[in-house]
This record gives sequence, structure tokens and C-alpha cells, in this order.
Amino acid sequence: MNIAIILPAFNEEVTIQSTISAFHQAIPEASIYVVNNNSTDRTGELAAALLSEIHNTGYVIVEQKQGKGNAVKTAFSHINADIYVLVDADLTYPAYQVRELIAALLKHKADMVVGNRQANGNYKSENKRSFHVFGNQLVNYLVNRIFSAKLLDIMSGYRVFSNRFVKNYPILVEGFEIETDITLHALHHQFKIVEVDIEYKDRPEGSQSKLNTFSDGFRIIFTVLQIFRFYKPFMFFGYLALFFAMTSLCIGYIPIKEFIDTHYITKIPLVILASGLGILSVVLLGIGLMLDALRRQEDMQYQLHLLNWTQRK
Repeated sequence: MNIAIILPAFNEEVTIQSTISAFHQAIPEASIYVVNNNSTDRTGELAAALLSEIHNTGYVIVEQKQGKGNAVKTAFSHINADIYVLVDADLTYPAYQVRELIAALLKHKADMVVGNRQANGNYKSENKRSFHVFGNQLVNYLVNRIFSAKLLDIMSGYRVFSNRFVKNYPILVEGFEIETDITLHALHHQFKIVEVDIEYKDRPEGSQSKLNTFSDGFRIIFTVLQIFRFYKPFMFFGYLALFFAMTSLCIGYIPIKEFIDTHYITKIPLVILASGLGILSVVLLGIGLMLDALRRQEDMQYQLHLLNWTQRK
């Protein structure tokens, strides 16, 4: 069985060799691929030197377009394997549990296994950035509500994938929102997801996080809303239509009451505004219905493609 361990890395010279060593020791038969994502330090050089020294069959892949999503896209397109392990190169995730995650993939015949950092409050106690913890909880809540799921760690950076999932997943995001996008794609297309509790440690001293709490947080929330619009168009536009319809009724109540009481309408601007909002709500509802029909057709085409791909394999 061909196992590929993918380590996206941007300026990780402090931790890259320790991460490679840990995974090589935990699963020496796996090929380790380091995606040097436009690093300005010695990340690529150190990774290549150690991979050569330990005679690992993996190598360093260069991706100059900045962003973790771009790094993962390049890795998935370059590497052919039976099982893919995607993990950050910052020593925060336990290499010794990699076989446990792979075993869960095989046992449950899953398409994706996610390392759950939230077990026993592990992530909350280790992560020193409270807004990151809050952001994770918010994304978990939103995604679980939208897709009626019960996932515990949607933004975990430690995942194991089947070949079937990797080769049928179009990556359209560029940055740290990749984990959220992967999960949403899997949920929408009903790929089987399994979560395994893992330990989590904060970055070692001297290693700096590349995440920006606010800008990356807003990008992730925006990604969730975008996916909500793309994957659940009737719900998305339906809620908008309901909002404008209720606003139209609230505004229209004033001139309606005036007409009932006096048989005259003097507040013409309110009539125009209420009518416009009412028309807008109907238009939005129609857009939602049309996009929902198109989405259903696309889903059918995707499932047929997946079925044909599986049979060819």
C-alpha cells in the first residue's frame, strides 16, 4: 500500500526536520513530501537534506504561489498514492498517531479521517490564542447547522484521505480556509468522514504561526457563507427572501393602517419602498429555486462521475 505524507511548509525551518523525523520514525514505509510554499528561510534546503539522509522516497515540491490551499492543490496533483496524510509541519500534531488514523480509514472504509484536537479540551488548553479557539467553535457551529452534521473539529490540520477523495476534489481556495473547504465538499457530496481523537500541542518556542486571527478568520467565515450559497442555494436565497418579505410587511404596515383609518395614503415613499422590497423577496426566492434545480443537476453529474471513476479504478 502506497502511503504519502504531505507537509505544506512556509518558513518552518525550526520544525521541519523534527516533523519529518517524527513521521519517518512512526511510519518508515511512507513517502514524505514537503511542499515548500514560497519560504524565505531554509525550509526547503533542510527538508531536502534530511529526506536524502534517511533515504525516504519522498521529495520537496516547490509551490511559489502563496497559500496553503495552493500548496495542497499542487501536492494532490503531483502525488499518486493509495492513502494521503495531510498534516502541518509545525510539530503541533502527533506523528505517533498516524497509524491510528490510517487504521480508522481502512476499518470504516472512509474517505476522510480527521484528527480531533478538541478531545478532552486539548486544543483549548494548548492553544494560547483565544480568538482562534472561538473561531474554531463558530465555524464548527455554522457548518454543523448548515449540513446537519455532528463534526467536532472541522478546521483540524491533521487528515487522512482515500485516493478516491483526493482525485475527485477540486480545490478552489488558496489559503488557510482549505480545511473548511475540504470538510464542506465532503459533507455536501456525502463522502464518509470519521473523526479520531488526537493529542495537540502548541508550537514549540521559536516557531511562529502564519495565521492572522482576524483576516484568516474572516476568510474562513466568508468561505462558509460562499459554500452555503453554492451548495444550499434555496436555503441561502430563501432566508434572504424571507428577510426582505418581513421587512416589506413591517414597512408596509404603516401606509396600510393609514388607508384603513382614513381611506387615504400620504406616505407614498413607504409604499414604494415596501413594494420594492416585496418584489425583491419574490425575485430572490425565484433565484433560489432556479439555482437549487441547477445544483441538483450538478450533484447528479458529480455522483455519476464518481461512480464511473470508481468502476474504472
